[in-house]
Amino acid sequence: MIVPRTSRQEIMAKLKSKVDKKIPIFIASAGSGLVASLLEKAGADCINTFSGARLRANGMGTMSMMWPILDSNKQTIDYTREDIMPAIKGDSFICACLNANDPLKDMRCVLQDLKNIGVFSVSNIGPSISYVDKDSEIYRVLTKSGITFDNEIELLKLAKEMDMVSVGLAFDEEDSLRMVTESEPDIFCFHAGTTKGGLRGYDSGETIEQTAARSEEVYAELRKIKPDVMLIAHGAALENPVDAQYILDNTSCDGIWTGSSTERIPIEKAVYETAKEFADLRFPEK
Repeated sequence: MIVPRTSRQEIMAKLKSKVDKKIPIFIASAGSGLVASLLEKAGADCINTFSGARLRANGMGTMSMMWPILDSNKQTIDYTREDIMPAIKGDSFICACLNANDPLKDMRCVLQDLKNIGVFSVSNIGPSISYVDKDSEIYRVLTKSGITFDNEIELLKLAKEMDMVSVGLAFDEEDSLRMVTESEPDIFCFHAGTTKGGLRGYDSGETIEQTAARSEEVYAELRKIKPDVMLIAHGAALENPVDAQYILDNTSCDGIWTGSSTERIPIEKAVYETAKEFADLRFPEK
């Protein structure tokens, strides 16, 4: 197996071409090689790998990655190298989502390890401190312990210095403005919240109209800071292609990032329905 190689320059040229042609960028997460190969075949520009997707592929909710049941960065690098890279042909590029707050790893070494296996893009979502509510006691304890958003910003700055494509992510306007101002990512995704739907989704009760409106408020501010940043929408009520089209129609984003929407939810539905048909089969009556 010879894994295809790419570069920051090649990735950015492809993405800018899509933006110029007004074609939405399509980013999707994969927790298995099968899903990655299908996403690439379907036309995904970028396939994200992260510990949440790996756990999601095993039937757990994405947020289970917040619990210390694995070495998040090791998990991401190992399954990216062994499951994802050999499964793709090079039409999609891989973005590894890292835990920038890992106290046992030098992020420069982690980024170099990724480049060595052919990964030239990283994000700060594996997991991010942004998942934790800022007004909570656990957030204050974590930040006091050195688990900070600052480390995530520094990770993305270092990635660009190492000639990688940086994909920033944040959950609210304050962090979004900080991320784009300080790390100047090539791509920025406003994470509107955990995706609803399926067996493990979380439904906050928000409508797609509300998700779009919240996202656009952030995009408008970010465009003032860095007009050329590629803005991506993700999460909350963005559950299916109809929802995604609404986002494209009603925000100034440059594309969509799917996770559960193109992995967990369709797998749950397809496998269950097909397996149920087999389970309901009966021998003919004699």
